[in-house]
Formats: sequence, structure tokens, C-alpha cells
Amino acid sequence: MKERVFALDIGTRSVTGIILNQQQEGFEVVDYCMLEHQDRSMRDGQIHDVIAVSETIKQVKATIEQSHGPLKSVCVAAAGRALITMEGSASLHLQNKSITNPEMVQHLELSAVQNALEKVSQQEGEENVTPYYCVGYSVLHYYVDQQEIGSLIDQQGEDVSARIIATFLPKVVIESLLAALSRAGLEMEALTLEPIAAIEVLIPESMRRLNVALVDIGAGTSDIAITNQGTVVAYGMVPIAGDEITEAISDTYLLDFPNAEEAKRAIVEQGEVKLEDILGFETTIAYEQLTKDIAPAIDLLASQVAEEILKLNTKPPRAVMLVGGGSLTPMITTAIANKLQLPENRVAVRDVSAIKQLSFREKLPVRPDFVTPIGIAIAAKRNPVHYISVSINEHTLRLFEMRTLIVGDCLIQTGIDISKWYGKPGAASIITVNGKEVTLPGEFGEPPQIMLNGEPTSVKARIKNGDHLQIKKGKNGEAAAITINELFGEITPMTIWFENQRHIIYPAFFVNQQPADKNYLVKDKDVIEWHQPKHLEDIMKHISSTKYDKPEPFLVFVNGKQIQLNMGETQFYVNQKRAEPKQVLHHGDHIQIKQAKQPNVNDLFFQEGMDFWLTMTVFFNGKAIELKQPKYKVKRNQELLEETSLLYLEDQLQIEANQNSTFIFQDVFQYVDLELSTASGKFYVYKNKQPAQFHESIQAGDELEIVWQD
Repeated sequence: MKERVFALDIGTRSVTGIILNQQQEGFEVVDYCMLEHQDRSMRDGQIHDVIAVSETIKQVKATIEQSHGPLKSVCVAAAGRALITMEGSASLHLQNKSITNPEMVQHLELSAVQNALEKVSQQEGEENVTPYYCVGYSVLHYYVDQQEIGSLIDQQGEDVSARIIATFLPKVVIESLLAALSRAGLEMEALTLEPIAAIEVLIPESMRRLNVALVDIGAGTSDIAITNQGTVVAYGMVPIAGDEITEAISDTYLLDFPNAEEAKRAIVEQGEVKLEDILGFETTIAYEQLTKDIAPAIDLLASQVAEEILKLNTKPPRAVMLVGGGSLTPMITTAIANKLQLPENRVAVRDVSAIKQLSFREKLPVRPDFVTPIGIAIAAKRNPVHYISVSINEHTLRLFEMRTLIVGDCLIQTGIDISKWYGKPGAASIITVNGKEVTLPGEFGEPPQIMLNGEPTSVKARIKNGDHLQIKKGKNGEAAAITINELFGEITPMTIWFENQRHIIYPAFFVNQQPADKNYLVKDKDVIEWHQPKHLEDIMKHISSTKYDKPEPFLVFVNGKQIQLNMGETQFYVNQKRAEPKQVLHHGDHIQIKQAKQPNVNDLFFQEGMDFWLTMTVFFNGKAIELKQPKYKVKRNQELLEETSLLYLEDQLQIEANQNSTFIFQDVFQYVDLELSTASGKFYVYKNKQPAQFHESIQAGDELEIVWQD
């Protein structure tokens, strides 16, 4: 059975009425009527004079009724140009914790939408947010500590934030539309948005996974809708369209506005037109000449449309479809393609012939300006927009169902700022660690509890007419509670070997100058000191009772100067080398201890930082030989002492440098054995390949040889 559909496209310049029959497999165009407004009763898609607009609607209705009988109800669209797009942002202080719950991200997004709605209210001079419907939003960017990031889940930082772009529809648009229809004797059968109407007939659901921009270029404005991932993700509008092109023609060729509009249409349809300007001069203008003459106006329109598309979509879409009378502007497809850096075949004008499953009883112009009226009729029947009633915290809320509604839409529409319903963070603790102030954050407050019809739900849950919502403030977070072990994490202890026994050296912790273990629960204003023992003297306090003994001073006199020897103290060796108390130890070091002994000449030289021996390396018959001789003479009461000679308390010592501080060739024989039993003939002595004598002086690195010849 056929079902008749009556639809109205109430535009800025004209009202178009159309009759369709809904058939089993599509729609049939039966009749249409288009009338222009008598005065400027519409501005940018908004009804400014309800009475004047209703009169135009009455005339269109009466004209169609002459052939098709009384009309009581009608499908209409809210102008896409009435949509308001606004960016919003919201942030959350993490204090270096991470977001693990996707619900927190959704709440952050809703807070950003609430921020955008508040901006719209301020921009429009409204005192509250209730005069607007949110009809969609998209996330532009997430940030962690001002750095852009792809996802907030499991990210750590001081602060996270979200930036969104949201679209709002003023309630006054709907109210004025209902008033004009009522005065014309019509009831609203179904409602849609103009961009949705065009998308409904040009971009089927199977194509909406593609990122496509649809632009309806009318007389006063250009409406934009973006599809992606199976839905309409954004709407926008620019206040420039076909009238600007008409004005450019009027200015260029000295025509009044109506004549310029007629000339524009004629040139597009016929390729050229003969004009008579206000001075009476006639001129013939071809399509190519027109394109050149009004190029700045075309470029401006293309630029504005492209900029809005990029703002809504953040990147060029895969393709752009143009509808509306202004889409016939010369070279507009090429200009928009260039602005978006798209191939020219990715921007195209679509007209009525592109609408599938549509037949015509009566001849209907296939121009692109008829796409929207037909789309309104089809979209309003297929996907009508309804009001639904929902109660939230016992208050009734009516929502405009422009799309699938969720719990978050109810929170936004009631003006609830979701961030203020979170539990407060727990109290932080401020402590001092090794002289540096550190803040320990409390736990996050819990998210608000949302109940849908008595069951726990999320802000993404879908709602329907008659649903009941309850929202309760989240539980406050606990104060900071952390142990020393949790504060510092696992600190690897040091392993030290002492007299071949293994010892584990753990860090030492002090809280308010008192020793504390790793399970101590840190409190506000605590002063914590900790260190890992690493010096020999500190480590010995942990593993041995042996101390650095300090006996009576052991004094000797060297060349009349008093010197106190420290060799009476206990001696420590690390990895078989003498070590001082402040020496830093490392993991795996071996400590040995040697008790005090009577000092000798070598100990005296060691303490004074002097070398007892003069050493030098030479090569004898190709083999490295280290030569040494005392650098000094050490005497005690004319007794010549050796390096190992023991010293006695208050010894009177004389130390003087050896005068003979050079080496000669024959000194090498103290360190080598010559095999004379096999030698025969005459021998020759060489130094650095040159003949030499046994008493000849030698230097470090010299090459010495004895060569036997028969």
C-alpha cells in the first residue's frame, strides 16, 4: 500500500514543498512547489519572522492541496546552519598515577563537552546551558603533561587532558519551527536535520564507514556534515554561499541582485548569457570569462568550506559531495579539491539522479538543490527524530533525539559537571627525604555512581523513553598511605666478603633521626634519611667489632723533623691492597685485616708518599729487564738501613738522595744469567745496535745485546 509523504524544506530564500509516495521498494516523486519569501523573514536558516514564514508555508501548502487534497502533517528539517560547533577541554590531576579505568576517560570527555557547552552559552549570552541540545562530539586530542598521546589508558604523568569538538542545536530553532507550522495549519509528523537528510539519500549506511564530507551550499550559508566509522561524527556551517557569488557578479557587471542571480543561473545552464547593466550597455559573458572575473569570490567560498571541513575532521576527508544550488558555482569543485589537497575526482556535485530507489511521476528538476527536500521526506520517515522523557534524580528531562542518546547526554543536558561528582582525592603527605621535600598524593576519589532503572551503568549506556537515572557522588579517596619499602622500591643490597665470610649489607633508614625498618608507614611531615653504607669504616661497623685502633703516637725524627707514623693502627686490605677508612667498596669486594705491627723503613716511605726505589726497564737480548736501585740512603746513627729494616720509637734518621742515580750497562748482569759454557770466540757489546762499553750509562727503553762471534 502506498503511503503519502509531505515534506517542507524551509530555507533562507525559499520554501520547497514536495509530495512523495512511499512504496515497498522506494519512493515516488508525485509533485512539488517552490516559493521564495516575500521579505527577509529567514536569516541563516533561523526563522526571524514566524508570521511571514508561515504565510509562505501556507501558499506552498495551498498550491499542492489543489491537486492532492488536504494536508495535515508534514516532515521538516532543522537547518544545519543553526548548529553551533565549539571546542572544549578538560583536565585531570593524576599526580603520577595512571588511568586504568576507561570510565574515567569517558568522564573526562564529558567534562570537556560540558566546557564546550558553557562556552556556547557565554558566546550566545545565555545564563545557563539548558537552551541547547548536544547532537554529537568527537575527541580531537588526548594529552599527558601537555604532550599529545593516542590513548590515556595506563599512561602516567602529573596531568592528563582531553580536547573535543562538540555540536549543539539551540532549542529556539525547533520552537520557532513548530510555531510557524502551527500557524500554517500543519503538525510536525517527523523531524530531521538538513545535513542528515542529504546524507540519508546520498550516503547509505554501508558507505558511512568512509570519511566523507557532505556540503550543502545554499543561498546564505554552506552546511557541512562529516561521516566516519558508520555514523555522522560532526556538523558545521560557514556563513558564505551562493549569495556571495551573486554579489560578485552584481559588482563585476553592474547588475542589480535579482538580475545577477538570473544571469548566474543562465550562464551555468546555457554556457553564456547576454547582459544589460544598469547603464544600459549590453555584454555577452561566457562561462570561462565569468570564472576568471569572479575568481576571488569562488576562492573565498572554497577556502571557507575547506577550513571548516578541516576544523571538524582534523584532516582532509576521503571525498567531498556538494549539493544545493550554490554547488553549481563555476569551478567550485576544483577549488575545494585544491584547498583540501585532494584529487579533483574526489570532489563532486551530486544531484537528484544520484538518489537510489527514486522514481518520478511528474517531471522534477534534477538540480542539486532538490536533493535536500527529497532527503527530508525520506530521512524523516526512515529515521524520524523524537523527544523522549527521562527522569534524573527525580527531575524530568526532555531530550531531542537527534541521534542515539546515552546517559552522558542526560548529564550534559541537565548541566551536571561530571568532574564535580567525583569523590575528592585523599589528603596528600609532605615529607622530607635526604633534605628534599617530596609530596605523596592521596588516592583518587571514586567516580560517581550512576544507576539506570536501579542497575549500575556507565555514561556510554543507551537510554530510552521513560528511563530513570540516579547519580550519586563518588566516595572520597583515602589519605596517602605508603611504607618505606613502597616509597623506595626494592633496593639491591651489597654483598661483601670479610675474612672469607659472606655478609649482606642492607640500606639504613632513619625517620625523624630514629632507626626504622622498611615496613614503617610514612606519616605527614616525616623527615626520612637513608643511605647504603659504602665506605670501609661504615661497612666494618655492620660486620665486625674490629675498629681502627689508635695507640700511642709512634714518633721518629727524619733529618731533625718529627714524623708520627700511623703504622701502629690496625691495617685493612681490600682485594689484597691496603685501604683507608674512607675507601668506597663495591659489590663483591673482599676485606682482610692485619693487626698492628712494628713499622719499617718501607712504611715510613709509604706514609710520606715517597718511592724508596728508582726503577727502569730496558731490554737485554730482546727480553725486558726491570732494574732498580735505592733512590735514597737511610741511616740510623751511621748505620745504613734497608727497606725492610725495623724502626724504633724516637729513632733519629737521616735520609739523603743517592748521588749515583743512574744505571750503567753492567748493572743488567745483576738480573740476568749468562750461559758462558756454550760461548766461544769473541764477544761484542751493543746498545741500540751501536757498539758500547760495560761502564756506559743506559736509559729506560734501551736495547742491550752481547753477541759472540768465532
